[in-house]
Amino acid sequence: MSNPNFAETHNLVAFLEKPEESDGFEGIIDFLNASSIRYALTVNPTIYTTCIEQFWSTAKVKTVNRERQIQALVDKKKVIITETSIRSDLKLEDAEGTDCLPTTTIFAELERIGYENLTQKLKFYKAYFSSQWKFLIHTILQCLSAKNTTWNEFSSTMASAIICLATNQNFNFSKYIFDNMVKNLEGGVKFLMYPRFVQVFLDNQVEGMTKHKGIYVTPSHTKKVFANMKRPRKGFSGKVTPLFQTMMVQALEDRGKDSTAPTDSHSTPIITQPSSSQPQKK
Repeated sequence: MSNPNFAETHNLVAFLEKPEESDGFEGIIDFLNASSIRYALTVNPTIYTTCIEQFWSTAKVKTVNRERQIQALVDKKKVIITETSIRSDLKLEDAEGTDCLPTTTIFAELERIGYENLTQKLKFYKAYFSSQWKFLIHTILQCLSAKNTTWNEFSSTMASAIICLATNQNFNFSKYIFDNMVKNLEGGVKFLMYPRFVQVFLDNQVEGMTKHKGIYVTPSHTKKVFANMKRPRKGFSGKVTPLFQTMMVQALEDRGKDSTAPTDSHSTPIITQPSSSQPQKK
């Protein structure tokens, strides 16, 4: 099997700022900035290429005291990742969150969000939503999901995540991330999954990361994302479905608390101009 590579549009850094190009997206940007997943969307550590490669080449799934773990060796040091450690490291408060909503609930809520292509199939397409909802779906898919291709499509699990966010329910992102890392290992590692997140895990368990020289530059959404989300797709009527009132209230309440979101000591600024998505080394 060939060596796995970084995926160009997987685990991106979200763009949650408000340049002029974001006109019409202020509500969804405020909502995401106030959400419990903001840290996971925007954390941008310095990613050391060889460390990510070491992790995925040595990682194994084991069960210890009835708990599934991913164990790996990085710089000859043991790294252990669990659903609980992911929750802690990514500052996700989702221990009681749902894994997937019932099918009937998914269909009903997607219709309420304005989805225009409902069938009996559990495969959905972001092109059939109005722009703010499309921005929400696009951000979750490229920044948090396990997908590394086919960005217009999303599954019932991702539909559940989006619905839970929009209706102020708790979706278990920690379990979703852990389960998909396990799936990637058990299926034979196809690509270097979740490099941003894996680096956060390593930074919390392994000292001396800075001695490594090869750096992977994480691709980021840029201001162009807004133009892309505004562009109408064939088959969509163009009808605008506003965000739910509860989403607006939640964002305003959190902003009113004058609280700052947690930051990461290894973070680098979010890119605001278009940049190459190709992995780079310094």
